[in-house]
Amino acid sequence: MLLTRRAMPRKTTLLMPQTFAELGVPTALTTVLEREGKNRAFPIQEDTLPDTLAGRDVLGRGKTGSGKTLAFSLPMAARLGAKGGRSRPGHPRGLILAPTRELATQIDAVIAPLARAYGLTTTTIFGGVSQSRQVQALKQGVDIVVACPGRLEDLIAQRHVSLDAVEITVLDEADHMADLGFLPGVTRLMAATPARGQRLLFSATLDNGVDKLVRRFLDSPVTHSVDAVDSHVDAMTHHVFHVGGADAKRDLVHTLASGTGRRILFMRTKHQAKKLAKQLTDAGIPAVDLHGNLSQNKRDQNLALFAGATHRVLVATDVAARGVHVDNVELVVHVDPPMEHKAYLHRSGRTARAGSAGDVVTVVLPEQRRETDLLLRKANIAVRPTVVNATSPQVTVLVGEVAPYVKPRPVAEQPPRPVHGGRRSGDTRRSGPQASGRTQSTGARSGGHSSAAAFSSQGGRRRSGR
Repeated sequence: MLLTRRAMPRKTTLLMPQTFAELGVPTALTTVLEREGKNRAFPIQEDTLPDTLAGRDVLGRGKTGSGKTLAFSLPMAARLGAKGGRSRPGHPRGLILAPTRELATQIDAVIAPLARAYGLTTTTIFGGVSQSRQVQALKQGVDIVVACPGRLEDLIAQRHVSLDAVEITVLDEADHMADLGFLPGVTRLMAATPARGQRLLFSATLDNGVDKLVRRFLDSPVTHSVDAVDSHVDAMTHHVFHVGGADAKRDLVHTLASGTGRRILFMRTKHQAKKLAKQLTDAGIPAVDLHGNLSQNKRDQNLALFAGATHRVLVATDVAARGVHVDNVELVVHVDPPMEHKAYLHRSGRTARAGSAGDVVTVVLPEQRRETDLLLRKANIAVRPTVVNATSPQVTVLVGEVAPYVKPRPVAEQPPRPVHGGRRSGDTRRSGPQASGRTQSTGARSGGHSSAAAFSSQGGRRRSGR
């Protein structure tokens, strides 16, 4: 049993959420938030900010999409900024640990403008890319590091960075860290930070060893629970569509992808995600893929395209189930139902975020019905399955305005690809010494590196005024 000071439960009220200024956020930061159109706090922010700004250790329990990133970014920027001074080279004062490099990048995008308000610098540290730019940022002195565990441990072992000056440590998505097998590394990293520092831990659940981290590293933490991993967003609507076979499934998926709003289609394998993205693009529905076989540059490029105006469909494996946030995702489609219920909930959480509405569709073949029924019961999802085809009213209402469907040409009609000796144009593969540092797929840790660093490791530095 966790011995924590528990905050009073939130009262159900019709009052307007508090402003950030009312919660004690300094004017330097509320000015930044107002420029971004953020004026009032979400529940997790409203609950935790009075404690985190006061320097208390906090355990925040809430699922992805609840606003946790801003909940810990604001107190870190405010407290380090108010203290003043600059970090010594290789000795950051703020540390945020994240399970994936996509999440680390998105956290940095949130905290960097807040840090700049005080002249503080931030950088990201994760694998899958060359470490040279990360090392250079550390040598110049960086105030806040957003890191994935594997690469950060590597740089500590190489004496490029020390955590002895860290004043505030944040562990985000702790349960996902546990799912990926990162907790031993996380434990070593948190043990390397000063015990007197402030520590904030955010997690949807406390299973798989997360509770041990809380007991060991948080000092009489205040616990704030906003929503559990199996709680449901009121604005999220779930649908289960039964189809008769592979052909009917293909037509249904193409139709669901053809609307004008943003949508994410989840597949079980990297190969199938790549294949479906190409099929949709060939059919006149611009789509990009996201999975463990892509280089970091290609991942960043595809996410930028999806967040832009040209590519409204992302076809992904569970790499995108946690830690990837793109505004206004209207529809999530489980083209392949996931293996377990937590994955279903995290995938579905890519829509209906930050108060927006969204729909979730699970496409089910006859042989998948029993296992999908069990999965939904475990996820506490009560929805009546519907037998549909691509033109059923239940389908078309989700699509809205439909982009014209262009049937792909048969393979025989497509012009042959030119054959070149050596690398094809656009090939992102690298050769040479640096290539050995690139992670190809997820899996167990090996040799001090997290092979799930296929999605966990670092980019460059953000400096004040850039």
